[in-house]
Amino acid sequence: MTVESVKPPVSTAPRPGEPPLAGGGVPVLGHGWKLARDPLRFMSTLRDHGDVVRLKLGPKTVYAVTTPELTGAIALSPDYHIAGPLWESLEGLLGKEGVATANGPLHRRQRRTIQPAFRLDAIPAYGPIMEEEAHALAERFGDGRTIDCTGESFRIAVRIAARCLLRGDYMDERAERLCTALAVVFRGMYRRMVVPLGPLYRLPLPANREFNRALADLHLLVDEIIAERRASGQKPDDLLTALLDAKDENGDPIGEQEIHDQVVAILTPGSETVASTIMWLLQALAEHPEHADKVRDEVESVTAGRPVAFEDVRALRHTNNVVIEAMRLRPAVWILTRRAVVDTELGGYRIPAGSDIVYSPYAIQRDPKSYARNLEFDPDRWLPDRAKEVPKHAMSPFSTGNRKCPSDHFSMAQLTLITAALAARYRFQQVPGSNDATRVGITLRPQRLLLRAVPR
Repeated sequence: MTVESVKPPVSTAPRPGEPPLAGGGVPVLGHGWKLARDPLRFMSTLRDHGDVVRLKLGPKTVYAVTTPELTGAIALSPDYHIAGPLWESLEGLLGKEGVATANGPLHRRQRRTIQPAFRLDAIPAYGPIMEEEAHALAERFGDGRTIDCTGESFRIAVRIAARCLLRGDYMDERAERLCTALAVVFRGMYRRMVVPLGPLYRLPLPANREFNRALADLHLLVDEIIAERRASGQKPDDLLTALLDAKDENGDPIGEQEIHDQVVAILTPGSETVASTIMWLLQALAEHPEHADKVRDEVESVTAGRPVAFEDVRALRHTNNVVIEAMRLRPAVWILTRRAVVDTELGGYRIPAGSDIVYSPYAIQRDPKSYARNLEFDPDRWLPDRAKEVPKHAMSPFSTGNRKCPSDHFSMAQLTLITAALAARYRFQQVPGSNDATRVGITLRPQRLLLRAVPR
């Protein structure tokens, strides 16, 4: 037997190649033009071209993933880090040292610091605050005025986050500042993500000056919150105390920048996404009064006429399903990006190290290949027997893996309680001047949702 005769056979399996390039790109801007003009439609049509496709955003090549299976693989694999156009556009707001943008050992330590505040057994302690804010919102809705849902939704989202996690009694005026600043900042960051014209955004143009002022006010707000806590000498059992007492890998107190970035990550993305979801829930209650009536009936059957309480949330199954279905059709976070840290493979295609990956929860969660009657608002699709039909990773509103949002149970509790408190007391109608078309930015929300609350 010769040496040559025992060589392993040469593999005839095809090597991973390059994904197809999506059509419709234009010179200089590539697909950024389509992404800027009609991003939801653009992302929703990409699956027709393959499970993985290449996009050009300016000079950059970006890989778009279109299937639940592959988006789940990205979320669960250590080969992909939080990075890419979305996170680069958010760094001016979130910084590089907060849990939202950190990777590796820093991210794991930060998760350990903040996780106790969001444990399932810790959330009932926030119940009285959630109840108080939900019923206060219901009272404000009852004064007969036209409701600007943007302002009210931000206000309750910020107040619950601040009072539960930062124990602040001073958020009324700051909530208004936060609402105004966030609208400008997130709009500007979205523009920077899809049309990456770096140096032009540093020119002293009116839009750039407005963006810079709003961003500065956000960071000033955070500095005020931290400074007031330090000056008070108080150490309530909350997330801010945990951050101020946290230690780094060497046992030293964590730096001021990390504390700042962590508070930003608590107040801003969380408030933005919860507020956007509240707006879509109000729009759903107005558009689908039959489900609003079912929520009211469920609340009455559970509470026997008393005001709905935090302790009722687990029993409000249809209300919970209304929240989930609203998040499926109108996810606050509609686009996500990751970066490959090693040469890897997705869907049979080669993905070089350093490549940016983009995918759309909006497109995934509305895909007719995953959902029957995919565009229909149907909360009952989340009943146990029907939910089994939904493919794995086709509905992940809080992401999955080690990047799963730590506040998922906290957010679901407040959203269910707010929906129950409002639907139990009112029917909602849109009024002249209301526009519930989708406004696309870093998050999705209605353009200008104006409602009237009609007492039941």
